[in-house]
Amino acid sequence: MFRLRATIFIFIFFLSGNQVFSQLTSEAQIDTGRIDGAIYRIVIPENWNHNLVMYAHGYESPSMVHTPERFHNPVADRSVQPFLDRGFAVARSAYRKTGFALAEGVEDTEALRQYFVNTYGQPDTTYITGHSMGGGITLATIENFPQYYQGALPMCPLASRPYMQVKVAFDINAVFGAFYPGVLPPLADVLNGTAPSLSQAAIQQAVQQDTALADQIARRFEYQRKDLAMIVMFNDGVLRDIGQQAGGNPFDNRNTLYTGFPDDWELNQKVERLAVDPGTEWFLNQYDRTGKINRPVLILHTIYDQLISATMAVVNYDNRVHETDSDQYLVVLYTPGQGHCQFTPEETGIAFDILRRWAATGNRPVSGPIE
Repeated sequence: MFRLRATIFIFIFFLSGNQVFSQLTSEAQIDTGRIDGAIYRIVIPENWNHNLVMYAHGYESPSMVHTPERFHNPVADRSVQPFLDRGFAVARSAYRKTGFALAEGVEDTEALRQYFVNTYGQPDTTYITGHSMGGGITLATIENFPQYYQGALPMCPLASRPYMQVKVAFDINAVFGAFYPGVLPPLADVLNGTAPSLSQAAIQQAVQQDTALADQIARRFEYQRKDLAMIVMFNDGVLRDIGQQAGGNPFDNRNTLYTGFPDDWELNQKVERLAVDPGTEWFLNQYDRTGKINRPVLILHTIYDQLISATMAVVNYDNRVHETDSDQYLVVLYTPGQGHCQFTPEETGIAFDILRRWAATGNRPVSGPIE
């Protein structure tokens, strides 16, 4: 899984070549290198308290190129400054590939954790955190490797089951295409890689031609009209990425009943219907959400997020956790932020401090607004 850019929220940390140790400043030791093709970066502050944060970054455009310049970008370190300020070492992997890389993110983050332990020794405590898709990697990690962590801080996370999470992007674009015919290419072409590229300006122009309709579409999916063109454009890119990686269309909306729009009857007659292409189901089944957790998990979300709605980031996972009788391990905090992962450093630090106290004392904090 990205602070917010026009259509993507991303933290990038890249380096090529073998392992390198350098002293970036008098305050931090930097360890960079590559593990099984995945570039990594470790920052150990001068006042290291022998604790560790594993950080998982968010979704990257598949066209993104991993370069040393991006890896050494000081923004990368500022993004995790709240953890470094508290004396924690921070380790993060760039993953073996860009694009939708939930499975690679889980596995490469675990490989990096093992490297850190083998190189620097077992930390006193270890936490995992991440933004957006990295929040989904955080949840998948705490579900599958809980024995290595004291707790998890998924922020603005890809928290729903992967299929459900990305099918929302499919459904938004299917609905938009039905109400604004001719603006988007067929989803079948998007997913099989034959669709022409899109123009966000053209989508925005269509939205302006019927703003009342755009308002209803946006609200139905928990978004605002001002963000609809960007959302549709972003969804198109993600669907192209997934279609290429999965080898076709992994979605089935033949039984989907689209409701809550100006004319549901007309919409359901017009919307494009697709069946799953055989052999593609595996892609979105990797590290599927179980909701089974046995370590403190604190989800941090903004009150409005134009890429991952509250339902997808919080409600669905809360229900999943409830089904496994793991409610005592989940707390949700929210901020007044108006954008994807738009947390202040202070809000991130407060949430992390609450998580640490919970892990240390066993006293579950109260869910609600962050204070």
